[in-house]
Amino acid sequence: MSNLADPGLLAAWLAARSIARGLALPVPDHGGWRVDTDLPGEIRRHVFAGPCSGISALAAAIHGPHIFIKMCGDGEQLLGLLPPRWQLCPCGYFMTHEGSLQAPDLPAGYRLDVATSQEITTAHILAEDGGIAASGHAVEYAGVFVFDRIVTEAGHRRRGLGRALMAALAARQRSASARRVLVATDDGAKLYASLGWHSESPYSTATIVQAGIPCSLSGS
Repeated sequence: MSNLADPGLLAAWLAARSIARGLALPVPDHGGWRVDTDLPGEIRRHVFAGPCSGISALAAAIHGPHIFIKMCGDGEQLLGLLPPRWQLCPCGYFMTHEGSLQAPDLPAGYRLDVATSQEITTAHILAEDGGIAASGHAVEYAGVFVFDRIVTEAGHRRRGLGRALMAALAARQRSASARRVLVATDDGAKLYASLGWHSESPYSTATIVQAGIPCSLSGS
């Protein structure tokens, strides 16, 4: 068994993501990292750079829902390490970007607002009525520049707002050597690929699902 993502890069991304969301920093656990999220629907998450025996030992000791195991690698690889009570969630992708992110002009009626507080940069694109059309966050930490929760609202898609938002966030990157990293959903990965992002690995998720409650990517 071997890592499918650079463990150092994955650890830095996970730490920066935790900062972006106001969570505790990850700690080593079972050959991966644990983040105690204590959120509705999620007690904690365990993240691994690839298949390892620690995943099987960890999963065997978990019997309830709201705990997520996430691994860089194919979903079937992850599922093969887990007891039958575990189920896969929709797949994501661990992605990186090199080069520039060009900022397109915003369509008429939209305006951009970007602010940095401590380590977190937040960007909003506001519609003419003042409502939020798109939003996202970024954190630079431990040699990475992480994009997080990039969202364009349904009524404002296909207008270049996501591209403009990410370029605005990237403009706040301080170190040219910091690697840009994000985790995307299947739909998001297609958009990011068109912007020059490269998929380093599938990012698979599993959990014990409660009856009648579908599994989701759970915030990547």
